This record gives sequence, structure tokens and C-alpha cells, in this order.
Amino acid sequence: MTTDRVTPARTTPTRTTPVLEIDGLSVDFRLDASTVHAVQSVSLQVGAGETLAVVGESGSGKTATALSVLRLNPAPPCVYTGGEIRFEGRDLLAVSEKELCAIRGHDIAMVFQDPMTSLDPLQRVGTQVAEVLRHHRGVSRAEAAAAALAALDEVGIPDPERRYRQYPHELSGGLRQRVMIATALVGRPRVLIADEPTTALDVTVQRQILDLLVALQKRHGMAVVLITHDLGVVAETADRVVVMNAGRVVESGDVMDVFDHPAEDYTRRLLDATPRLESA
Repeated sequence: MTTDRVTPARTTPTRTTPVLEIDGLSVDFRLDASTVHAVQSVSLQVGAGETLAVVGESGSGKTATALSVLRLNPAPPCVYTGGEIRFEGRDLLAVSEKELCAIRGHDIAMVFQDPMTSLDPLQRVGTQVAEVLRHHRGVSRAEAAAAALAALDEVGIPDPERRYRQYPHELSGGLRQRVMIATALVGRPRVLIADEPTTALDVTVQRQILDLLVALQKRHGMAVVLITHDLGVVAETADRVVVMNAGRVVESGDVMDVFDHPAEDYTRRLLDATPRLESA
């Protein structure tokens, strides 16, 4: 195993009108003894049908930025100290909680890092998928159940009728992640935020989950924000990349441009640290 630069295999994307825009976002976590400036003047945007990857080492501010879109950072200690997050012309940091609840899971959905802790262990998985439609569309229980079953089938869960009735602990990690994706997509969101969607999965399941996300994005024309530390995943799946370090954006651009000609030393070090197999 040696280290070498990651070589993107994707073509240069066609830019589209932004669906989601983050402009100058700053987020603090105010603790008893100190204040952590987790996100500092971060700006990024993503258009319909486009995949934007946000990369950086642990603690760089990736997840704090992603959670800010739907105001899911715990408050307190989280305080949004500056900037805007615009979706369809509305600043999500300024709308009421009621307005934001109508957007969460319907217009903007999120796949979280750990499906075991994100899924309710006391509810059957099918019920959790159907709940999204019951909440946002007000459909009947039977209609929601039928749509949830179709969503489980769409994400490649075998024997979806049986899985629908099971609890999260009865499923493997890969199946739980597929349930999370089904829950996120059943409402047909315009923006999907996937926060480390392949964490703790073996490499075969990782490949299946990533292929699934790409296929579903093409089918539904979603904008995807992919939070990851895996530059190989970025090279294969993303159109543009934002590199974060210590809460700031240090570099951004088309994946091919950034990977082939990194402007910042931090980006070069991330690329150089990416392992890859070399043939003898």
C-alpha cells in the first residue's frame, strides 16, 4: 500500500442554478469555560442534479455546517452568529420553527452518520418511513404504508414486506443505512444532505450505498451535499468539492481542477495522505 494522488474519473459538470446557498455562515458553540468557533464565514452552493462534496479531517466543521442547514445543531450551546442559508429565496436561519418543520424531510432531507442511533429502536422501520408522508402530506395510513413499502423496494432492500415489519436491531448496518435513505427520499426532497453515509460499513456495502445514491439522484434530479473524509468517494461521485479546515473553507472548485491542481497546502496534504493500491 502506497500513497498517491487521487485521480477523478468524472467529466467537468454543467453548472445549474443554485437550489441551496450558504453565504458567510458562522456557528459558535458556547460552553461554560470557552467558546468554540466551529464554522467561520463558510460559503457554498449546490444546484439541482449536482453533487457537492464537503471534505476535511474530523473537527473541520463539515457536520456542523451540514446540520446548520436544518438548524439541527443543539441549542444551547450552538449559536448562529452570522450569514444566511437560503433555500428558494428564504433564509432558513430566519424562518420560524413551524416553517422549518415543513421543510425538514420534505424539501431538504438528511441521511445521518449512524443509522442505529438515528432510527427509533421502538418503532418498526416501515412505520418510520411512512411517518414522513403522514406528517408532510397528510395522506392516509394505507397510502403512506404503500409509499413506504415502495421506497424500501426502490433502495434495494430485499423482501421489503418482511423488512417493513421489522425493528432496526433486526437489520444489518447496510440495510439500516438503506432504510435511512428510503426515509430521506420518500418525500422526494429537492436537496439531500448525506453525512458520511458509508461510515462503519464494509467496503462492499459502501460501494452499494454510493451507487444507490448516484442512481437515485439521477432518477429524481436532486441536489446532493455529500459530507465525507474519503477523497476516493469524492473523485467517483462528486461534481464540485469544498475543502474545510478548522471551520473555514480553504479551497473549492470542480473536482478535477482541485484534485489535479490543488492551490492550498492543506488540500495537497489531504490528497497525498490518500492510500491506494499500486500494481507491482
